[in-house]
Amino acid sequence: MKYEVLDPATGQVVQTYPTATDDEVDAALDAVSAAHVAWAARPVAERAQVVRKIGQLHAKRAEDLARIIQREMGKTIDDGVGEIEYAAAIYEYYADRAENFLADQPIELLAGDGTAVIRRSSVGALLGIMPWNYPYYQVARFAGPNLIVGNTILLKHAPQCPESSAAIQDIFREAGCPDDVYVNIYATNEQAATIIADPRIQGVSLTGSGRAGAAVAEVAGRHLKKVVLELGGSDPFLVLSSEDLDATADAAVSARLENMGQSCNSAKRFIVVDDLYESFTEKFTQKLFDAWSGAPMSSTRAAETLADQVDRAVAQGAHLTTRGEREGCFFPAAVLTDVTPENDIYKEELFGPVATVYRVADEAQAVALANDTPYGLGSYVFTTDAAQAERVANGLQAGMVFVNGVAADGAELPFGGIKRSGFGRELGSLGIEEFVNKKLVRVIA
Repeated sequence: MKYEVLDPATGQVVQTYPTATDDEVDAALDAVSAAHVAWAARPVAERAQVVRKIGQLHAKRAEDLARIIQREMGKTIDDGVGEIEYAAAIYEYYADRAENFLADQPIELLAGDGTAVIRRSSVGALLGIMPWNYPYYQVARFAGPNLIVGNTILLKHAPQCPESSAAIQDIFREAGCPDDVYVNIYATNEQAATIIADPRIQGVSLTGSGRAGAAVAEVAGRHLKKVVLELGGSDPFLVLSSEDLDATADAAVSARLENMGQSCNSAKRFIVVDDLYESFTEKFTQKLFDAWSGAPMSSTRAAETLADQVDRAVAQGAHLTTRGEREGCFFPAAVLTDVTPENDIYKEELFGPVATVYRVADEAQAVALANDTPYGLGSYVFTTDAAQAERVANGLQAGMVFVNGVAADGAELPFGGIKRSGFGRELGSLGIEEFVNKKLVRVIA
């Protein structure tokens, strides 16, 4: 495994970074484990102040940080700045609410005198395994709440994000986070398995592929470690009715092209009722082509994987509409129709600027098709009927449902899925609850 910055726009290696030695891994484990006691003993307000400063430094350096990830994974400067500002908002969100989130929770006693409370406290050192597609945001939603709680963090970022992960650690240091409370490490997958098994680590959070999630969960399970997994998604976008089909198609394009389509919770399957299908597909296809930025995908490998999926889909009977051909990391926007359950991509996740559009007869068929997937991360419902929106939201097998809107995520909104999209939640009040000792304290008068 190599940690290197390989610019997808040019194909050139910008810089390589040495992988950690086994001795360095052991020293890092010692450091984050030993640092826990002192960090957890600090008042919540002090930990919150450090986290607040981390967010402020992200916002202050947004453009410089965005240039780093443009080199690492091809994100445009504007999109990079947007991601960093969102990460800053997450740190601020948890800093603002730290004492409320960690306040004792009284329990009403059914019998007996005295009091009982749930008291939240840290569990120790955690391992975070992060993906390449949102290098700053992913770290923020893991590190922010867990530092507030009093946990310490060993962070293994994606191999193609060594520069941004180093920049994040520098920000933590400057914000006043003690050196051993947050440690960035360039570990291999084999070393990561060793870290998970090590008794100095109390839990693991991974955002990544289903294969990576299964491997992490297997090791963690053998060693009785809690895991939070945010894995892939093939989010449905249901078009059931619309007073403005152009606006609905615009929303669909925005939902598909977020991060060049390389987002777990971007809309990927567009499920349209029969009477709107032809008009929506025409509008959506044209708007998708017009909106495609021409930015590269994250790597040649990512583009080749997507190309293989599209080629197999066409060979198995799907109809492809596109503009141009793949060149290296550059993949043109495309739409696939006539996809049947027998086609491989019916059950696969398309990670890039390619959409599938399905025709259905009615609401019931739309919900059934939406749920006919191994994944269950997010979903989108567009309808003018409020009662229908409520029914469909209740019927969708997903961790998140957005009705009549896209790009509506927020620091206060829990993020996570079901089925092969993983388990556990990040962000919001639920995001600070995952790696916490919810201790019962019963005082008998």
